[in-house]
Amino acid sequence: MAALGMAIKWRVRIRATVHAISWSETAIILSLSVAPTPLVVLTTGFGVAVALAVIKLSRLKAAFGVAKSMCLAAGAGTTLTILGWTNDLGNLTRAISMIAIAYAVIVVLDELLTLPVIARATGTGVGQLFRDDLGMRLTSAMARFVLIVITLLILRADPRLLLAVPPLVLSLHLLYSNRVKARTEQQAWQRLARTTDALNVVDLDEVLTTAVTQAAELFSADEVEIELRDGGRTVRGGAGGITYDGPSGEPDPVDGTVLPTPLEGHDRTVDVGVLRLRFRGAVELSEREQYTLRTFASALCTAVRNAQAYAELARVADEHAYAAAHDALTGLANRRHLLEQGTEQLSSRHADGVTALVLIDLNHFKEVNDTLGHAAGDQVLIQVAERLRAAAQGDDLVARLGGDEFAVLLRGLPAPAVAAHRAESLLSTLHEPFDLDGMRISVEASGGIAAAPATGGMAELLRRADVAMYQAKRAGQRTSTYAPTRDTADLGRLTLGGDLSRAVADHEFTVNFQPIVDLGSGVVIGAEALARWHHPTHGVIDPLRFLEAVERSGLLPAFAEAILDQALIAAGSWRDAGFDVPVAVNVSPRSLLDARFPGSVLARLRAHDLPPDRLVLELTETLTLSQLDVVDRVLSRLRDEGVRLALDDFGTGYSSLSLLSRIPVHELKIDRSFVAAMESSAEAAAVIRSTLDLGRSLDLTVVAEGVENEPQRRALWELGCVAGQGHLFARPTPAGTLLAALRRGSGGSPGVLAPPLHDSGSVIRLAPGRRTATRGRTDRHLPA
Repeated sequence: MAALGMAIKWRVRIRATVHAISWSETAIILSLSVAPTPLVVLTTGFGVAVALAVIKLSRLKAAFGVAKSMCLAAGAGTTLTILGWTNDLGNLTRAISMIAIAYAVIVVLDELLTLPVIARATGTGVGQLFRDDLGMRLTSAMARFVLIVITLLILRADPRLLLAVPPLVLSLHLLYSNRVKARTEQQAWQRLARTTDALNVVDLDEVLTTAVTQAAELFSADEVEIELRDGGRTVRGGAGGITYDGPSGEPDPVDGTVLPTPLEGHDRTVDVGVLRLRFRGAVELSEREQYTLRTFASALCTAVRNAQAYAELARVADEHAYAAAHDALTGLANRRHLLEQGTEQLSSRHADGVTALVLIDLNHFKEVNDTLGHAAGDQVLIQVAERLRAAAQGDDLVARLGGDEFAVLLRGLPAPAVAAHRAESLLSTLHEPFDLDGMRISVEASGGIAAAPATGGMAELLRRADVAMYQAKRAGQRTSTYAPTRDTADLGRLTLGGDLSRAVADHEFTVNFQPIVDLGSGVVIGAEALARWHHPTHGVIDPLRFLEAVERSGLLPAFAEAILDQALIAAGSWRDAGFDVPVAVNVSPRSLLDARFPGSVLARLRAHDLPPDRLVLELTETLTLSQLDVVDRVLSRLRDEGVRLALDDFGTGYSSLSLLSRIPVHELKIDRSFVAAMESSAEAAAVIRSTLDLGRSLDLTVVAEGVENEPQRRALWELGCVAGQGHLFARPTPAGTLLAALRRGSGGSPGVLAPPLHDSGSVIRLAPGRRTATRGRTDRHLPA
């Protein structure tokens, strides 16, 4: 009976160790009910030894099995002896009670002897082992006790009926074996479902940690390893957590059985890596376990791919977010990021200290681009960014606004005056020359400082810093702090802020015209349009007070179109009256940065039926002019369409000659300051002569501005200047007034505003080099 009870068992694998649960307790109790304890102990030991020898169990396990079974028999027998057992089944109730107590002793003693050994062999906690399958063990114990009671009843009725016990034992064994198998499979599928659900996360680290720990529990493995092909990453661990996370190729820490499974999808077209189950001993998975492993590997493959895809999307999103907020060349914050951070800072109720902005613009930076090329200019900008970033403190935000313009947002200042000190420190870092391909380049900068205003937000703060920066440039200073009293564009002081849009809509901006005349004949050969604002409250406002405000308000396109319309209407009215006089219109540098500007100009010309060569666009020398490719494209298209271009205030900028190599102009206009000083300053006269020589060599018309008296007129004409404008001929007047003056003429000659410098047909002594400049250029304007 002992041998049979040990042979009939159901097996449970815990990691690399397979544990068998037998019917030996039933055999022991039944033996004790009919035989003395010493005999049962001996026969139990012998029978178990025979059974273990037949199944060829290892000596150590066989010795443990024999010793444990004999201890169980001795414990149950001792219990029955204490209870006064006499092998008498006459009093059935008393007999079953004693047997029940002895059986309980066997069950408890079996747990006490077996669980610590299993725990030590598998590395599993005793408490965990006790809780695992506790319900099934209790049910099995009850079933075996029922079998014992039935057997006792059979013995009492007729010992010959014991022949029915073996079939009954076998039937119960098969029943509970199937039940254990079904229960085990159900629990396995439940654990698989919970595990695959736990893999539905988007963080790859969490996916791998969950997979390792859950797979160790799911397959009762000593160690689980996941190797990913993308990136050569290996994650290894067990039920207690991750023990290794790093590059693949590290030595395997567990000797024994390794069961690899590829991490591939259901269609097996994608292979992201391999899953390895490691056991310290020999293990062969059941068919159900193999299917579970394949299902788990497929779910893990999907989870890894989803996490990798999400990580890639997050990386791309981060790159796009970074690119949207940072300058591509220098890595500094861009204008958008500066405005966002500044707005958040100014609107925060918990912001400490004073917020200020330092706007920095590099002086003469265009010379670096023109002389050394744009690649060298980019290197200078990168080094400037590095120095400003290194000089920034605390929460300061350094940004590049575009071109050679930088900004530093100062936060948490103890007082507004500290901003000036910080600005000086920032600009002093740019004082040292820059190393550029073996050359040392010096770049100066101007800085404008402004503290956060009470109203207007970040846009107003940036505008004030811009105003201060230009004040520093005009004054030749390194830095300048914003002062409202010097802000000619302070719309709040002029109370014009809300009036600009209304002024454009209500046509409050008007145009006066100052004629341009042939200096020799006095004939009008053109007219310059000059904008005026007839404000209902402030009266006529000078352009110097409102042009900058218009440019900053965003109304520049509408304003420019309104002025151009009035100028072209005037030119059309003059042409209809018999005076085909071109009109010159000043162009804001900001308009040249708008690729739509040429199309707008040409559309207005077509609308007023004027040839393009009847329009002259006057350009002002600025740092942005010819620095950007879009400016070159805008001007080239206008010139190709026939629009004439003039460079205004020539000679006052630092880069007049270099601009001529990029800007396709037709005319040069000498600044009035040189004309006013030509009689008393040899330097001013030299500038005029060199400009006239330059015009002759490049076949450009030269116009002198600010001609106030006849000696200036005659001197300019004798030097070879073709045309001029100024108060000597006429002050800026409305289009109708100028038309009346053209009709009236001078000396009875329509279209003439000044008497000629010589009589028709007289012999004129010209300055050397003057003939080639005037031939075919002034004769066409002389009266017949």
